[in-house]
Amino acid sequence: MESYNNNKPAIEQGWLRALLFVVLFFVILFGAGLLLNSFLPPDNKGTSNISASQTALIGVMVNAVIAFLMVAGFRKFVDRKSLNSLGFETNKKFPHGAVGFLAGIVLLCIASIFLFFTKNLQWTAIHFNAKDLFLGFGLMVIVAFYEEMVFRGYLLNNLLDSVNKWAALFITAFLFALAHTSNPGITVLAFVNIFLAGLLLGINYIFTKNLWFAIALHFSWNFFQGPVFGYEVSGLNLQSVLTPELHGSDWLTGGKFGLEGSLPAALLYLAAIGTFAFVYQKKYAPVPLA
Repeated sequence: MESYNNNKPAIEQGWLRALLFVVLFFVILFGAGLLLNSFLPPDNKGTSNISASQTALIGVMVNAVIAFLMVAGFRKFVDRKSLNSLGFETNKKFPHGAVGFLAGIVLLCIASIFLFFTKNLQWTAIHFNAKDLFLGFGLMVIVAFYEEMVFRGYLLNNLLDSVNKWAALFITAFLFALAHTSNPGITVLAFVNIFLAGLLLGINYIFTKNLWFAIALHFSWNFFQGPVFGYEVSGLNLQSVLTPELHGSDWLTGGKFGLEGSLPAALLYLAAIGTFAFVYQKKYAPVPLA
């Protein structure tokens, strides 16, 4: 059915395809970031009329275009497979996306409830602006799609051709965390948590090779964390519906990095990883021969 199916990859080893991609991807992103910063000076220095949200959206769109072009190019000319085969198939995949979407909201709400009842969090104002909310929505959709297409779709997909699924998951989770080290407010705990988030985002993929769980979870966590609840999102401060006031140590609240830089988030990620790993292992484990 697909013209790519009968063609062997230009590079046989999946790990080598992934390595070449990730090196080139990080180099290009670094160069694009330097170029973009020279044209978009920080708003907090009073040298630009562009808001932080608009600057973030421009940066994300540039990264997304680079990611899409690179993944599409590598998939066609190096892997010699279709872009859709990365895990974008939708047939009977809605339940996976729904579970991912709900998981992001549930994890965020549990952490927020904990901080609220321990008197480390209170919301001081409500500010609803349809334009800001739509901008935040679009930003988080783009981030979820391009990051999952790169880290779970391309890298994890190719590593699964060469190494054990758990090793592939750990490698891509580390690369995912490494990609966030330039974010404002990054700490050791935040780095560990992004690594754990990478494990959680990839746990469905290593069993199903479908991206919708990861995309939906990534989106719901980021969107409700930032544009709705008002936390920073990996160090990025966006206009939000609710205005939070945090008290206590950064390790408890996440500080300037956002809730995903906190100990409660780490514990929730670990619990979710364990739960999904147990469920998927039982559901998708090979049936032993009689």
